[in-house]
Amino acid sequence: MVVFLPGLICDATMFTPQVAFFSDSRAIDGYKNADSMEEMARIVLDSAPERFDLFGHSMGGRVALEVFRQAPERVRRFAISSTGVHPRKEGETEKRHALRQVGYDHGFEALVDQWLPPMIAEQNRAKPEIVHPLKEMCMAAGQDTFDAHVRALLGRPEVESLLPQIMCPTLVMTGELDQWSPPAQLEAIADQMPNAELVVVPGAGHMITREAPEAVNAAISDWLARPAD
Repeated sequence: MVVFLPGLICDATMFTPQVAFFSDSRAIDGYKNADSMEEMARIVLDSAPERFDLFGHSMGGRVALEVFRQAPERVRRFAISSTGVHPRKEGETEKRHALRQVGYDHGFEALVDQWLPPMIAEQNRAKPEIVHPLKEMCMAAGQDTFDAHVRALLGRPEVESLLPQIMCPTLVMTGELDQWSPPAQLEAIADQMPNAELVVVPGAGHMITREAPEAVNAAISDWLARPAD
């Protein structure tokens, strides 16, 4: 089974095209307002089969790394998409808190309207079939979930040292036009993983699973075809 892990204010609908395509798969429908990577990983492990293939998108990539830290023997194949492994950057706390304050001052929709568009490739921002489901998903999360996810991201543990330990078949993927997780960042991550294949999806931004589902599904199919112990 493939277990998909969503990112910041995302839920299982982030992977609707993937769950529809891969019959033996499921997506975690959020993290119950958990506010640490460790707690999020425990939620995943409590609901996952004994052995599974793991795919984490964006913040979900960091959750996936924490899942591997806690239970490496349960992960059969490993994939991360549109994510990072760097520690908290200078000014990151202030930027995340400023965005959070937009929600307090102007309502959560104003926060989503500021945060979401840069996550989508510019050429896709006028496509309602992409934008409307993503906005609806984010709005359903709400301010409390955003706040909890921000606390988890700001308190994230070190993960870069885990990369060389992941020996199973590994997929590292991002969109060609992803401003938050650009190809060079994911290439550097893949270079540290012994059995990683890097896939850069043309024309896609950060919300890659909804912007380019056919290309993403093709990459996942190739990944799942790789023999795993």
